[in-house]
Amino acid sequence: MSATVPSAQTDRFVHNRLPPREQWPALIYNRPELQIPDQANLVQTLFDKAFANGHADRPFLRSDRITLSYRDALERVNRISQVLVEDFALVPGNRVLLRGGNSIGMALAWLGVVQAGLVAVATMPLLRAKELGEIINKAQPALALCDATLLDELQTARAQGDILQTIVPFNLMSEPGSLAVLSSQKDGRYTPCPVAADDVAMMAFTSGTTGQPKAAVHTHRDILAACEAWPRHVLKATPDDIVMGSPPLAFTFGLGGMLIFPMWAGASVYYPSIPYTPEAMVQLIGQQGATICYTAPTFYRQMAPFAKQRGLPKLRLCVSAGEGLPDATRQLWKDATGIEMIDGIGATEMFHIFISAAGADVRRGAIGKVVPGYEAKVVDDDGAELPRGSVGKLAVRGPTGCRYLADERQTRYVKDGWNYPGDAFLQDADGYFFYQARADDMIITAGYNVAGPEVEDALLKHPAVAECGVVGMPDEERGMIVKAFVVLKPGAAGDAAQVKALQEHVKATLAPFKYPRQIEFVPRLPRTETGKLQRFKLRQLS
Repeated sequence: MSATVPSAQTDRFVHNRLPPREQWPALIYNRPELQIPDQANLVQTLFDKAFANGHADRPFLRSDRITLSYRDALERVNRISQVLVEDFALVPGNRVLLRGGNSIGMALAWLGVVQAGLVAVATMPLLRAKELGEIINKAQPALALCDATLLDELQTARAQGDILQTIVPFNLMSEPGSLAVLSSQKDGRYTPCPVAADDVAMMAFTSGTTGQPKAAVHTHRDILAACEAWPRHVLKATPDDIVMGSPPLAFTFGLGGMLIFPMWAGASVYYPSIPYTPEAMVQLIGQQGATICYTAPTFYRQMAPFAKQRGLPKLRLCVSAGEGLPDATRQLWKDATGIEMIDGIGATEMFHIFISAAGADVRRGAIGKVVPGYEAKVVDDDGAELPRGSVGKLAVRGPTGCRYLADERQTRYVKDGWNYPGDAFLQDADGYFFYQARADDMIITAGYNVAGPEVEDALLKHPAVAECGVVGMPDEERGMIVKAFVVLKPGAAGDAAQVKALQEHVKATLAPFKYPRQIEFVPRLPRTETGKLQRFKLRQLS
């Protein structure tokens, strides 16, 4: 907590479940721009900045149906905050679960929650009831705001327990009790909650390698400091920029790139009403005159032929993150558009990108250099820095860092004040960082994180499965794919129909992107004498 400003969050649920101070990373504010006032409401600060810079009537949130200026958006955000505080009697520190795709409604809901001093808990649209239930159990939300088209799974999750009492659809314009109708009855006059900068703004859930969800906690100070790091020194967006992209607002990569960082720059964001395909993305970038694009390497690779055919003269910045960027993809995109892609590595636990490079600073094969405000090094298993050119574990610290909600895994991520994102890196003599591999068994496929044990658990619930092991396998298009090695029960047929049945079973249980794209039936799985599955041997089987 700030030494000079008391917390405004009377609900102490999150504060009381933060790790002990000795387990926190070192938080470093060693640059003038990182000196955040001890009382600072993230949303109020970003709107105040836009108004002070003369952007009140400039476009902020765009869709094919409507464009809201910063002034329009603030009024709507105020109305949402009023509804939450006045109609539902929420108090600062209460958690609000948010469920929706990238849309103006989702963006406004997130801003309204955080402005009111509440804690935003955004969830992926593809999550199933089981996964939503785990998040509800951990976050204990007082209320949920949900896109009307995504209600079914959330209602199923609510019915499995007694924690979440109220679900409010946020984009029904005529249904009594919807957020849109309730907001229309407010006057838009709202004073933002006077939170301390170290009050909690959000929890971001990440499943990690075990499949058990971890909640990374970020304060108003964290997110404002993140705005003063990578966006200021690497991205350098302007008020004239129009941003488009595919990462969900429920991901910190998407939340920063597709909402918070454009606000900080006074830029605007376009949210499509149709699902992105590579061809549709290229068409929309051209039609909307987008100048900045965020997506994963897989998508850039698929977009390249359409971009080369069409031409995208207004596009100027392309950001890749979420998975390793192959140099072949970087060069393919550069050949198609003439644009040198901005690569970056970040982490949910760190909120956003901390190693990156743009323009003339790009070095082939490297992600980039450490972002101003952060420090990074390559270390051995004991935390000792290795000589340049050696492969080791990445350690990083800066103005943001990992604080898990009530999770013993905190001590694995933070050691001696440094954050360990779980990646193996090499740093060259000039300070460039070269990604080598994940240091754990996380599968990163087309920008999504998939935990092998979680998929195994889903497969084992199928009546035909006796044993299974799930690993990531290299794939030219997706970076990695999920592959399952399955031992069937006696009498079960190991044929194409069985493969299809198991894949559909996983899709019905977990988010569809987690399903195994390859399934191989094997007579037995490699295990140690104590019965531990040897995943490295599974990887050697293909």
